[in-house]
Amino acid sequence: MEYSPELFQQVPKDIASAEAIVRPSVTYWQDAWRRLKQNKMAMVGLWTIAAILLIAIFGPMVSPYSYSDQDLASQNQGPSRAHWLGTDDLGRDMLTRLMYGARISLTVGIMASVLNLTVGVIYGGISGYYGGRVDNIMMRIVEILTAIPMLLYVILLMVILEPGLQNILIALGVVYWLSMARIVRGQVLSLKEQDFVLAARTIGASDWRIILKHLVPNAMGPIIVTATLNIPSAIFTEAFLSFIGLGVSAPMASWGALASDALQGFRTYPWQLFYPAIAISITMFAFNFLGDGLRDALDPKQRK
Repeated sequence: MEYSPELFQQVPKDIASAEAIVRPSVTYWQDAWRRLKQNKMAMVGLWTIAAILLIAIFGPMVSPYSYSDQDLASQNQGPSRAHWLGTDDLGRDMLTRLMYGARISLTVGIMASVLNLTVGVIYGGISGYYGGRVDNIMMRIVEILTAIPMLLYVILLMVILEPGLQNILIALGVVYWLSMARIVRGQVLSLKEQDFVLAARTIGASDWRIILKHLVPNAMGPIIVTATLNIPSAIFTEAFLSFIGLGVSAPMASWGALASDALQGFRTYPWQLFYPAIAISITMFAFNFLGDGLRDALDPKQRK
């Protein structure tokens, strides 16, 4: 079989062009952000959360009404130019109370997630790193606490403590770190036998430095996803506690308290219940969309 010269291509003599990088290298977090931006639902959730945060922070500041001012002459009015979302049974502006309630609900969700992140990461990191008897004892404690539903713990603590925002944060902080501790422990168990941990031990790094500087940063993907998905869970728990009368006390307004106040007049003034219910639903959907997107974006198996 004969081969013609046209079938072959001469290799260029320019070595620099042959070794040129076709695509610039990106870090793990840059690649994760690129993949997150490609997830439309995750970006919708991210921008929705940003909008809710801005409304919660600046909305009550620009509103001409206060969340606690009563106007008995304007009781149970429907949406109008003066009150865009109507008023409640005490004549208070529903839009202002809804925006103020966003502050309470988001504060509870974010603070519970921060406590969950701090306690869960430290507890799970210690358990997974030391292993053996320490791990057995610490995990048995987690299993005992997990045996009882988390919501029941929170309700019992709120019955003992007085209703209030600070006590809600305490009640959530006591039990919301359990799932995070398990996830961090599993990640640390799989990472502590890696070569970079052995190298850190060889140069004399302390246990705390290895945990906080080497193991935890390499497990940040699952940690961030879990913390993000725990925020809507905490918001819903706070709304439920306020709905049954164990949440923030009047005249403070959270979305759960607004729904509870509107329940009595639901047949006559249904819009008073729809607004907080829609706000809770949108917020939970947004955080879940973002959490699902982060789970896919931070998965190293999908990195290209």
